[in-house]
Amino acid sequence: MEQKLARVKVGANMDIGREYLQCAISNFEATKKQGERALSQLSYEQIQWSSHEETNSIAIIIKHLHGNMRSRWTDFLTSDGEKTDRNRDGEFEGCYHSKEEALIAWQEGWKYVFNTMNTLTPEHLLKTVYIRGEAHTVMQAIERQISHYALHIGQIIYIGKMLKENEWECLSIPRGQSARYVEKKRST
Repeated sequence: MEQKLARVKVGANMDIGREYLQCAISNFEATKKQGERALSQLSYEQIQWSSHEETNSIAIIIKHLHGNMRSRWTDFLTSDGEKTDRNRDGEFEGCYHSKEEALIAWQEGWKYVFNTMNTLTPEHLLKTVYIRGEAHTVMQAIERQISHYALHIGQIIYIGKMLKENEWECLSIPRGQSARYVEKKRST
């Protein structure tokens, strides 16, 4: 009887692990999509804009995300997430020569994320990985990146909304439309 219960617990944990990984991938996909919806509304000049020299333009945020994603997700299970060849400070300098170049870096960065996430299994979730020498479970490292990327996508959206003003296409429920949105959702 005890052995049967142990198998059930392991099986349940694997189901939870699979569910967690799928949920994490969905969160990354949703974050990426929100960023892309914001970027689609902006010109090259707008993604280069910053309010002053100590703030980041959207292009710099993309450059930083790309560097972070390459570093964190390359050899995710076997090497420190802060790669020795990463020049983090350099991510906050320079610029892309076109919006297309920035979008190529954007797509490359997300490829690192999804290529690795799609190889992970529930058995990996409690293994230890390192970021800057600090131990994390795989699950903690994933959560760290979900929140980090969401923070930067929020910055992109905020800057875009500020620059576009009334021309900004709302990415969620427009102001004053909550009741109508909920009613519509409930009726379908």
